[in-house]
Amino acid sequence: MSAKAEWRLKDPRGWAQAHVMPFALFMAFLLLLQFTSPLWQWDHPAAPWWRRWPEQWVYPLQSFICLGYLARNWRYYEFQWNLRWALLGVLAGALGIGGWLLPTTLYDAWQLSGESEGWKKWLGIQARTEGFDPNVFTHSFAYAFSLGMRFLRAVVVVALMEEIFWRGYLMRYLADRDGDYWKQPFGRHHWLSLVGSTLLFAMAHAPVDYAAAVFYGLLTYGFCVWSKNLGACVIMHATANFLMGCYIMAYGKYGLW
Repeated sequence: MSAKAEWRLKDPRGWAQAHVMPFALFMAFLLLLQFTSPLWQWDHPAAPWWRRWPEQWVYPLQSFICLGYLARNWRYYEFQWNLRWALLGVLAGALGIGGWLLPTTLYDAWQLSGESEGWKKWLGIQARTEGFDPNVFTHSFAYAFSLGMRFLRAVVVVALMEEIFWRGYLMRYLADRDGDYWKQPFGRHHWLSLVGSTLLFAMAHAPVDYAAAVFYGLLTYGFCVWSKNLGACVIMHATANFLMGCYIMAYGKYGLW
C-alpha cells in the first residue's frame, strides 16, 4: 500500500473535503450568479460593465478562489504525470470535444435557423451563439483579460476540480458507498460508478448539452478505467476545453461557454 493510500484511510474526512469542496465552491458561485443577479443586474447601455455583465467579474473571482483552494490542498490529489498517458489524454480530449461540438456544427452545416424542435433539440442541435462574449469590451486590455480568464477557468480550473470530484471522489464513493470507499483504487470499474457519474455529470450542465455530456461522460469514464491515471484525465478535460474555446472564438458559438 502506498503512503497516500495509507493516508487516505487515516484521514478520510480530510480527503473527502479536499475532493468535494472545489466542486462545491464552483457550483455555489454559479447558483449565486443565477439567483442574485436579477436583483442588481442592469442590462442597459448606461449601466457600468460590472452590472451589465456580472459574469465578467464573478467568473474570475470564482476561478481565483477555486484555484486557491486547490493549491492549498494539492497534497491530497493523486496525479501520476506520465508522457504516454498525457499524449493519450490529448487524443481522448480531442475525440470527446469533437462529439460535444458536433450538434452545433450540424446546425450550421444543415443551414438551420431559429430554435430546433423534436429530436434535433434533444440532441442539442442549436445555434449556440448567445452566451459569454469577451467582445463586449472594446478596450484591448479588458478584452484580453476577459478572454484569458475564460480560458483559465475552462482549461485549468474546470479540468482540475471536475476530474478531482467526478473521478477522484464520486466514482470511488458510488463503488463502495456503504463501506470505506477510500480503499477503492483510482479508476476501478463499477456499474453504479459508470451510471451515476455519467448521469450526474450530464445533469450538471444545461439541458441543451445533456446528450453531448452523456457521450463525453462515458468516454471519460472509459478512459479513467483504462488509464487509472488522474493526471491523464485532467489533461483530457483540459484539452477538450481548450479546443472548445478555440472553436467558440473562431465561430462565435458563445453559448457553448
